[in-house]
Amino acid sequence: MAEPGEAAAPPSDLLAARRAKLEALRAAGVEPFPHAYPGVTPVAEVVAPHADLPAGEDSEAVARVAGRIAARRGQGKAAFLDLVDRSGRLQLHARRDVLGEEAFERLLSLDLGDILGVDGLVFRSRRGELSLRVDDYALLAKSLRPPPEKHHGLTDVETRLRQRELDLMANEATRDVFLTRARIVAATRRFLDDEGFVEVETPVLQPIYGGAAARPFTTHFNALDQTMYLRIATELYLKRCIVGGLERVYEIGKNFRNEGLSFKHNPEFTMIEWYEAYADYEVVARRTERLVAYVAAQAGYEGDLDFGAPWRRETLAGAIEARTGLDVLALRTRGALAEGMRERGMDVPPDDGWAQLVDLLLSKHVEPELVQPTFLIDYPVELSPFAKAHRTEPGLVERFEAFASGMEIANAFSELNDPDEQRVRFEAQARAAAAGDEEAHPYDEAFVTALEHGMPPTGGIGIGIDRLVMLLTGRTTIREVVLFPALRR
Repeated sequence: MAEPGEAAAPPSDLLAARRAKLEALRAAGVEPFPHAYPGVTPVAEVVAPHADLPAGEDSEAVARVAGRIAARRGQGKAAFLDLVDRSGRLQLHARRDVLGEEAFERLLSLDLGDILGVDGLVFRSRRGELSLRVDDYALLAKSLRPPPEKHHGLTDVETRLRQRELDLMANEATRDVFLTRARIVAATRRFLDDEGFVEVETPVLQPIYGGAAARPFTTHFNALDQTMYLRIATELYLKRCIVGGLERVYEIGKNFRNEGLSFKHNPEFTMIEWYEAYADYEVVARRTERLVAYVAAQAGYEGDLDFGAPWRRETLAGAIEARTGLDVLALRTRGALAEGMRERGMDVPPDDGWAQLVDLLLSKHVEPELVQPTFLIDYPVELSPFAKAHRTEPGLVERFEAFASGMEIANAFSELNDPDEQRVRFEAQARAAAAGDEEAHPYDEAFVTALEHGMPPTGGIGIGIDRLVMLLTGRTTIREVVLFPALRR
């Protein structure tokens, strides 16, 4: 019996029948798992040049294609098979008098899901379907399990997520999501490369984690007998590259945060972070507008979100006050803010400090209402240990977060580059950690030392690639845009 969330096992007689065919192929001298099949053309590239080929006519083109057998019909003198690869579907037309008796019967004996390579002439059938006349074929991999049933395995969410290979095999929409994701990542990289940024790689395994407020995953480095952490952000190492003179750097990579699961949280996720010398958060905001609009166009986005510049802007404090009536900058102590929340019938988590209550108001009352792309700007310093102090507003920092479809997609600063102020911020985080804050940032002396060599004015940002893919593909959960999401065993 299948465990909850697992696909039901196919009947044993189906598996046995496929294994019997495997052995029969080997006994007949057919290698069911050959080493290679060079020269394959994607189905879409075979189809595209023949859009105007009239029904019932042959082209002059021969092609070699390969993919899974998705359907089969007919026998006797002729048979039709549907072949599917990542780019599309193509009908195959096989004839007994062309292939010969033995090869034709062997082709008919193949199962749905078997991977087949075919050489043949492109033509359009009398019924108007572009097809490939099978002149020769080769079995490239015998499928020992039947493909998922359209009305069972492909619609069950648990099966689709746990056995993504079946989801990709059978659902064109799923393949499209991940092909679009690849275009989004490529377009992001291309945009930044064209604007003079240098792609770098920083450590995933770190002796001190940092760059965000989050709990890390912890491991042990046996050779050094030392505790190590999977990175929660790339920020601090990238800013050390700025100190070193690279001036414009970015990294697209995995981060890991030991937190809960939700429709927008996966503990392993992909971020793009970039940092540019001589810029502030205003420069970064304008570049963000241009990048996201460019990437959306490259991804073929056709939804209701308008990514064209300029995006809407609100201050964080103003956005909260407009939606809750609470002026968090006037209620600057934990007690005052908690009392104001209770007066309005809001729950106040007993262990949350002032900064956590502000973040709660943001996530619960503001974020869900930010549908069109919006920048929330100018955050309290307590929420932003790495942002530069606001040049005109005491107690605030130059920071923005970007939101769309009720979800945060980016976080950016005018970066703090005063080493003495950074040390003070680290010490405040250390006190928070001592008071029980599990997400407080650890003290990173190596980073402070780097700042003491001098970091120019710098703007930086992190954009969640997974969430950006969600926006541009119309998916409502991060599990639909991560190939193999974290799931309970």
